[in-house]
Amino acid sequence: MNFSADKILSQALNKRKENSAFRILRDNKDLIDFCSNDYLGFAHSEELSNNIDKQYNLLPSKINGSGGSRLLAGNSSFAEKLESRIADFHNSEAGLLFNSGYDANVGLFSSLGQKDSSIIYDELIHASVHDGIKMSSAAAYMFRHNDLFHLEERLKIAEGAVYVAVESIYSMDGDEALLNGILELCKKYNANLIVDEAHATGITGPTGKGLVQSLGIEKDVFARVHTFGKALGCHGAVVTGSKLLRDYLINFSRSFIYTTALPIHSLIAIDQAYSMLIDNGTLIKELHENISYFKTKIAENSTVYLISSNSPIQCIVVSGNEKVKHLSELLQKDGLDVRPILSPTVQKGKERLRICLHSFNGKDHINGLISSIHRHLPTIDS
Repeated sequence: MNFSADKILSQALNKRKENSAFRILRDNKDLIDFCSNDYLGFAHSEELSNNIDKQYNLLPSKINGSGGSRLLAGNSSFAEKLESRIADFHNSEAGLLFNSGYDANVGLFSSLGQKDSSIIYDELIHASVHDGIKMSSAAAYMFRHNDLFHLEERLKIAEGAVYVAVESIYSMDGDEALLNGILELCKKYNANLIVDEAHATGITGPTGKGLVQSLGIEKDVFARVHTFGKALGCHGAVVTGSKLLRDYLINFSRSFIYTTALPIHSLIAIDQAYSMLIDNGTLIKELHENISYFKTKIAENSTVYLISSNSPIQCIVVSGNEKVKHLSELLQKDGLDVRPILSPTVQKGKERLRICLHSFNGKDHINGLISSIHRHLPTIDS
């Protein structure tokens, strides 16, 4: 028996509406930004924009698109030099560019996950890793968030080539992976550690090289994923690791092989963003000063349930989709762009306001945000 496609789509959307989980697109560009991942303000930087234009105008010939995949017409000496430069910056043997962090994780895990392998992942790992695992043939095991004892239980039963997947800074909680402890277990069980540095790239460590390098463990990590759409303010991602891994991904990563390569303008943007990052350590310092200031001020109200985090991602738990959506709407009416994170994106009962802090958020804006939260939070239960 056949069913109408529209009927099936409508049923799925109606279920979302019943659970107060229906998503819509918003354009809140006129609000004070406490929402974006533009942690250092690079996405709006006139200096970066001018530097990109200068380098683009120096090209002897200009094309709008890359013309094909990297394996066909889309490769360039600029792309390969950029990969080498980024690999050097992150103290890695090699790097391979992808069109997004999502593409990088899907391509990495789907190709590594062969029948004779196992992937063990933190329960809060990004959706892109989940999708890559689903596309693989590997046995997959989840371990409780940052639970080293549970991870070791999984490592004891995993077989074949074993990969352990974590985020250095988790996108929905903002907390750090226990990388030293995780790496110790990986060494004990001969497992390969893969770290998604998306929310650490550009902001963790004095020069923004990420948590792995801050801990000095980069030579012991099998692969890292650094993305450019957050602190670096542009688009794309890189997988860093050995030259062997780079060659393997070029040959087996479907999200690399079967997609049109980034255009030269995007490559120049990435290159100039790294140059600007090297020259702007003060922005990283200002960002972390804002994080400390926010945490101190918000803690003055004991009714706020703030998830422990030292990153720009500061989350206030407000249980229930309707409640957290209502609080977000009240804050937006006050001119503050703060978005709710709903279940099923996060666990039911742990819905939250996800506040993203930036180097460019002034103390007056942070004070206004905290004042608005303290004023509205007690009203959402009434």
